Amino acid sequence: MTDHAVLHSSFTLERTYPHPPARVFAALADRDQKAKWFGGAGDPDTTWEFDFREGGRELQHGPFEGRMSTYDAIYHDIVDDERVVYSYTMVIDGTRLSASLATFELSPTDDGGTHLTLTEQGAYFDDVDDPAERERGTAELLDLLGATLAD
Repeated sequence: MTDHAVLHSSFTLERTYPHPPARVFAALADRDQKAKWFGGAGDPDTTWEFDFREGGRELQHGPFEGRMSTYDAIYHDIVDDERVVYSYTMVIDGTRLSASLATFELSPTDDGGTHLTLTEQGAYFDDVDDPAERERGTAELLDLLGATLAD
């Protein structure tokens, strides 16, 4: 028998942006807007497919910190201006790191902004990825999203 392990972990991140839910949703749903904040989406050395619809796929493959990274996502549930649910796998240099289910929830704030809640549940394989590092990286992406919305 081989020595394989899986670690299950989940996290929830929250942000409040001074923009209406439709604006925040557009930054998730529109290719040009998402390219400004999401990972290597704007990198000319990265292959990026983006099909934002239920059943659609988002695929990024390219260099990340000196290694080849593949992010492969499927969108399962989309409610305009309210919710996006997707699953994804991460592969680095041909080694599968994890499989995750993620949910973005957008709700309006009293002052016309948006409260974003991102919940992610992950299975991390064979001690090759760290859930705390994934949470940190995801938090950075949400901060980049906020900075992009401010532009």
